[in-house]
Amino acid sequence: MRFVQLLLAVLVFFPALLVAELPPSAYEAMQAKASDYVRIEVLRVDVEPGENPAQQKILMVALVTEVIRSASNLQPSDIVNISYTVTEHPAGWAGPGAVPILTEKQTTVAYLNKEESGDFAPAAGRMTFENF
Repeated sequence: MRFVQLLLAVLVFFPALLVAELPPSAYEAMQAKASDYVRIEVLRVDVEPGENPAQQKILMVALVTEVIRSASNLQPSDIVNISYTVTEHPAGWAGPGAVPILTEKQTTVAYLNKEESGDFAPAAGRMTFENF
């Protein structure tokens, strides 16, 4: 019983302890496994409601400006669609961070995997569009 009281006290007074993130090594491993590592310029970002109120479906159209590695044979000047879903989690949610929503004209690196649909998907979670 004392343990339960202690646990409740910790949860009430230290909600920051509930927030967990993947370690950097996990993101580095995901980046290393990405089939495509390119530099992009965002041309368009479409945000639509997802399957529930906490979700947003993202479709980003981007210009490949540089290819660092590509298993799907991407070339500079290719146009790619990057699609993914972002879920807003309640305060205190424990888990990996969301993939960011970029803005038009933003240039950045992108770690991607090609999907069967021909679109690309983020390959490294919240670190898809950043280097360590």
